[in-house]
Amino acid sequence: MTTIPEDELEFHFYRAGGPGGQNVNKVSTAVQMRFDVKNSPSLTEPVKARLMKLAGSRLTLEGVILITAVRHRTQERNRADAMERLQALVDEASIRPVFRVPTRPTKASKERRLKAKTSRASIKSGRGRPTLD
Repeated sequence: MTTIPEDELEFHFYRAGGPGGQNVNKVSTAVQMRFDVKNSPSLTEPVKARLMKLAGSRLTLEGVILITAVRHRTQERNRADAMERLQALVDEASIRPVFRVPTRPTKASKERRLKAKTSRASIKSGRGRPTLD
């Protein structure tokens, strides 16, 4: 698991819409977190590539991931939520994908498959309307 130091993260707070009563018009609780993936010294190149692919629309052209958190009514909880979401992305990107080695079916498995197909076909052919002999 790769952890990202907080000095690589940049936070911007702004006023969020939605519920919150009179407080919503006065307090900047929503968080926009920026993380520069391209210039991050704490990530390896393969992890950076996978992270940029996973980020999707959250990634800017400059290689910065933008995560917006407005779920909670306090600045601290939104900040923690944004950091958790980034950490989940990094954890997923740090898992090296397993490559499948293609194999060919054996002769015996082909024969078993064909035998099963013919027996199934004979069962199904017996389900038709009875003919008058």
